[in-house]
Amino acid sequence: MPAIDPRLIVLNTEDTVAVARCAIAAGEVLQIGTETITLGQAVTMGHKLARAPMQAGDKVLKYGVPIGSATQAIAVGEHVHLHNIKSDYTPTYALTDTGEIA
Repeated sequence: MPAIDPRLIVLNTEDTVAVARCAIAAGEVLQIGTETITLGQAVTMGHKLARAPMQAGDKVLKYGVPIGSATQAIAVGEHVHLHNIKSDYTPTYALTDTGEIA
């Protein structure tokens, strides 16, 4: 994988989000290989920021796997969290012992 800003984690080149390793202020310019991303909003440690534009319904990829879908358009550099993505998975507490949805 190409050089990446040390404040970010990106494990897969297909990831549509990067994870902040520390708090990063709005307006910071971040480099991921040949990508230059200007952070639209501040993000705290462990939170995600978009490295690709997404439309409502697009899969959000983190660490090479889908973690949910965008609920609205998300611009590059935007904070990605519960306000603009949703899980596509049934929580385990909603499943019966046989794996059916309760």
